[in-house]
This record gives sequence, structure tokens and C-alpha cells, in this order.
Amino acid sequence: MRKYNFILFAAIICSILLTSCKNDDDNGSNTIPLRDRGEEAIAAEAEIRAYLETHFYNYEEFQSPPVDFDFRIKFDTIAGENADKTPLIEQVDSKMVRDRVDEDLKYELFFLKVNQGGGEDSPDFPDLVINSYEGQTLNDNEVFDASVSPVRFDLTQIINGLQDAMVEFNEADPDLTEQNPDGTVTFKDFGVGAVFIPSGLGYYAAPPAGSGISIYDQLIFTFHVYNVETGDQDNDGVVSTLEDRNGNKIEEDDDTDGDGVPDFIDPDDDGDGTPTSVEIEFDDEGNIIFMDTDNDGIPNYLDSDS
Repeated sequence: MRKYNFILFAAIICSILLTSCKNDDDNGSNTIPLRDRGEEAIAAEAEIRAYLETHFYNYEEFQSPPVDFDFRIKFDTIAGENADKTPLIEQVDSKMVRDRVDEDLKYELFFLKVNQGGGEDSPDFPDLVINSYEGQTLNDNEVFDASVSPVRFDLTQIINGLQDAMVEFNEADPDLTEQNPDGTVTFKDFGVGAVFIPSGLGYYAAPPAGSGISIYDQLIFTFHVYNVETGDQDNDGVVSTLEDRNGNKIEEDDDTDGDGVPDFIDPDDDGDGTPTSVEIEFDDEGNIIFMDTDNDGIPNYLDSDS
């Protein structure tokens, strides 16, 4: 299976900055305004629902796994000899997810939970996940990115729809994980799932060049969740879940010092010139201690005049 390394970067910055999409004509001067995000969300949900109503996945293989089954989800149309298959719409879960550009807009994000995963830990929104995956477009089922071998995702650096789905799964059962003589690891009872991503939680009007994804494409990702690591993207000692100050589980919109750099990637959260790592301490058990030198109720690392 093909493996590419250019596709899974967060598209939100492009979506915010992009104000028009070029439409080449004879003089190259035409511009096409971006679609209204609310109207596009409605159209995207209708397209995804239509797909879920007319397609199924290989659930029978998961119910009775054949020898050497790879536990990978495959989709097909309900027609002909497959006319009696159970449609995806009867098997998916969903949740409401906020748009990262228009805070008043929400999407119903559909995801398929084939196996929860036998481990205790599930990733939080800014964590790191060892996984394998395959991405394809909804309209033509063309695979645009895939990795059969385990790779490490920083969930803050992938498209939001995939981030929002992966947090619903658990890692593999650590008691069943095997270290192989060649240095590889065999995971068992891992999370197995798929997500059906509307364009507003994907690449919207700014797909990566050369990816094969068109503007406003709805996407499908299938994935395995093997292992979870706690994220501290700026290495300041404060895990990134704690840098979500407003508690909305979105990492991009917390910026204590207003410098345009979100706290989770800002090594000096309050902008006082003293790194956050110097303004916190740890006890003997490794638990974080938030110092408050001036006793004003604001920890030093968030208090520019502490």
C-alpha cells in the first residue's frame, strides 16, 4: 500500500487565511469567493448521509475473522449480490463538533467504531497517537494517503475531523503487546474505526497541492489506534490538555499573552520573558506544582507580573 508524507497537516490555518480561490481563465484575473461555511456544512452532511445510506463495510469479516485477517475496514456499495447488507447509517455513531473558523457553526461528525480498543488509555485532543491509517475521498473512494506501518500522529497537526474521531477510541491492550525479535511491535485488541469528515473539518477550499483532493471534498479515514502518549508540544512541562484554559477541547483558541501563538505551543505562556518551564515546579512524585509568588490566584506561568 502506498505511503505518503505530505497530507496530514492541519488545514485550519489555510482556511482562516484564505479569502478567495483562484479560477484560471485566459487572463488569470478571475476570483471565486469561498462558499458560505454554513451552506457548505449542510451540503456536506447531505452527501455523507447519502453515502452512509448506500454503503456498507466488511463487518462479516470482523465477526468471523479469516486467517491472517488484517482488521482493515473496507467499503462497498449496497447493490447486486450485496443488496442485503446492513448500511453504514445503521452502524455509525455521531457527535456534534464545532467549526474552528465559525464558532457558531457545528457539524454532526459520523464515525464507525468497529473495536473500542482494549487498553485503558484513549487520546485526548492534543495527545500523540501511534496508528496506521488510510485516507480516501468520499465521492470517488480514491486513496490519497495511507500507512500500513505504524506512524506517530500529533493530533494537533492533523485535520480536525480525524482528531475529533480518534479521541473516541482506546489504544491496544498493553498486556497483549508483543516485542518481536526484529525490533517491531505487534499490537492486539487495538482501536479500529473510521470517520466521515465534512470539508469544513477537513481541507475545505485549501487541499494540499498534488494530493488529489479537490476543494470542498468530503473525506473518509479508516484507522487503527495502537498507543497513546501525553502531548506537551512546547516542552514547557505543562501538558497540553492543561493549556486548554477555556476547557472546550480545542487547542487553537487559548492564548494567554495574546501574541498569536496558542499556549500549547508557546514556551512562555504569559509573555513575561521567563519560560513557563522555569515558573513551575515538580514534587518528588513528578506531579506539577503551579507556583503563585504574589498570591493573586494566578499561577506564575500565566501571570506576567508575578
